[in-house]
Amino acid sequence: MQTVLITGAASGIGRDAARLFAAAGWQCVLVDNNEQALHALGRTLPSPPSAAHVLRTVDLTDTGQIASLRDGTPALDAILNNAGMSDASNTPLAEQSPAQMARLLALNLAAPAAVVDACTHLLKPGARIVNVASGAGLHAIPWRGAYSPSKAGLIAQTRALAQARPEWCVSVLAPGFVRTDLVDGLIQAGRIKPENAVGKIPLGRMASPAEMAQALFFLASPGAAPLRGQVLAFNGGSSIFGGSQRFEPAALDLLPLDMPMRLEVCGGDGTPWQALAQAPSAQPCYDACLDLSPLSCEGPGLLHAVHAAAARFSARYAQQASLTVLLPASRAGRWQDAGDSAAARMLVSTLACEWGGRALRVNALEVPDAFDPQSLHPLLRFVCGPAAQYLTGQTLACRGTAPGASP
Repeated sequence: MQTVLITGAASGIGRDAARLFAAAGWQCVLVDNNEQALHALGRTLPSPPSAAHVLRTVDLTDTGQIASLRDGTPALDAILNNAGMSDASNTPLAEQSPAQMARLLALNLAAPAAVVDACTHLLKPGARIVNVASGAGLHAIPWRGAYSPSKAGLIAQTRALAQARPEWCVSVLAPGFVRTDLVDGLIQAGRIKPENAVGKIPLGRMASPAEMAQALFFLASPGAAPLRGQVLAFNGGSSIFGGSQRFEPAALDLLPLDMPMRLEVCGGDGTPWQALAQAPSAQPCYDACLDLSPLSCEGPGLLHAVHAAAARFSARYAQQASLTVLLPASRAGRWQDAGDSAAARMLVSTLACEWGGRALRVNALEVPDAFDPQSLHPLLRFVCGPAAQYLTGQTLACRGTAPGASP
């Protein structure tokens, strides 16, 4: 049995994550300041066979209350720092006092570090820590107070923690627009117009909290080790879009997040990836393609290999499928060749913007010269498969397995 601590567990993404982890047999330590909602959630969760879930009513803006997590909390395999808040006051930043920003900064930026400090002695070898930031930490969103600065700070803090504690797998989930209770409140208040938000998302829709829960479930697993120190921008492609045209609302329904995946491996020796492929089935499957051909390319040939992979994929799949390409890791060389890998990465992002209306996804994994394909299998199952239907246009740099973690 594995154990996870989830903050902000009583609503939104945290609530769906708690349900997913509990259904998978994890013991959950659920932390929230809403005692009534927290206990209502706890009553609905299946209990693991050998231990009960732990419910902790904690105000995460109070360092003393956070410190109380040191006691009465079981040993942990993962911490999900999910709790956060926005600023609905619409007050310009220059007119806000430090006191007005204090609670938001305490919850969004200071609390995640304080939770890790309080629970350090409880973390098992190879533990995973996931901090939930936001797309607002990658691009400034005005009229929401210090929300963007707090999330940018959390991203930097997470990267620093990953460097300071390499024995843990530390990563960031940066959601885009998710139809949580918080976002619904901003919509009702007129702070967010859904049609404007969707117009900037290549996939043409907001995400459901259940999709973010799937991302958290993967990042809390040992298979996330290659992504330590990285940001998973799980946002429908909004962070890679720079055009002026608006995207149309999605015309295709979200496929079941747990449906079987049918994977095609092309462009190289498929033997090391056979365990990923599933035999064709009579039941509906999510179609995915893993293209290895760019791995053997250098210089301008890399861009052309990615383009050729995209052309093959687009000719074969009309809608609701994914393409994942493996890229060689960038290496030092002639300055004249420095733009080749960047051009290939931007090609992936551009394709994602062009394909979003058909729910065709494309992502890339940069892998080092010597890597163990088996260590990437869990990551590829997630990136290629239906649980990651809100992930597109991203290039993820894969790293070796963290010390003490299982591949």
